[in-house]
Parts: sequence; structure tokens; C-alpha cells
Amino acid sequence: MTVNKKPRPDLAAVELLVLDVDGVLTDGRLIVHDDGSESKAFHTLDGHGIRLWQRAGLKVALLSGRHSGATQRRAEELDISYVLQDCHLKRPALERLLDEIGLQAQNVAYVGDDLPDLPPMRFVGFAVAVANAVEEVKAQADYVTTCPGGGGAVREVIEHILKGSGRWEPLMQRYLA
Repeated sequence: MTVNKKPRPDLAAVELLVLDVDGVLTDGRLIVHDDGSESKAFHTLDGHGIRLWQRAGLKVALLSGRHSGATQRRAEELDISYVLQDCHLKRPALERLLDEIGLQAQNVAYVGDDLPDLPPMRFVGFAVAVANAVEEVKAQADYVTTCPGGGGAVREVIEHILKGSGRWEPLMQRYLA
């Protein structure tokens, strides 16, 4: 019996990290207040990981099916230039972004947790599922985190890619000098 196995992703080719928000940067829970506003909890390890990614000269994008002021605010805090919200069809939105910034799908890592993330995951060079993703998403992933969404999963992915591509050690000089 022949097993069709996807080729090992080239982590050194990854230039753009695309993150779903709810369930990836957060634990997926939404806190809706009486006045209609909402709260989300973001993990500081993920935030620092995003900063490390940016210091390596790499790009970050957020791609969410929902619109949220909290997401926009967090993106501004982390200097994330590409924030696509209210995208119910994520792959076409991702394709437009890649056209805009001049990258190919093989240069993208995508992190997701739920069914709407499957089309972009199947499109990119390196697909990641968080530990608490639905089984269908885990089955399509090149890498499944040990940390859950909202619990350091993004930091884990960033370290995995940076270490696997030889970009980690130069970043550590700042902390080890």
C-alpha cells in the first residue's frame, strides 16, 4: 500500500505568519458585557513571540471571521499591519493579502483551530493546528501544538519555525549578552 505523504514544509521559506484570532490568540471564549462590548484574553507569551517574529524581519497577519475592537486594539499594540476581520471566507481574503504584499502560498504559515480555517490551511506552505482544535483541523495540520489556543500556542509555533529555520539563535543574543 502506498501512502501519500505531504512533503516536509520548508520552515526557512516562511515569511508570513497568519493567525486566526478566536481560539488561536484567545482560548475561544467571548465575554459579552451588558453594554454589548466584549472582552478577550490574550497571552503575553504569544505577544512576545510575535515581537520576536517581527525582530527576525518577518510579517504577521490576523485573519478572523468576526470583527472585534479588542482584536484591532491588540494588533495595534503589537504593530501588526495586516488585520483582516469579518472574513467569512478566509482563503480568498488570504489570497488577496498575498497578492497585495507579493508573497506565494508556500511562504506562509497559518495557525487555526476550527473548520473555517481549513481552506487557508490547505493552501499555505505550513499549516498549524492548536492543541484544542477540532479533529478535522488537526488532521490537515503539518504541526499540532502542545499548548492550547490562548495558552501560548502562537509562541510555540513561532519558536518552532524560528528554531527550525536557523533564525532563533541571533534573536537570543539580545537576552544572553
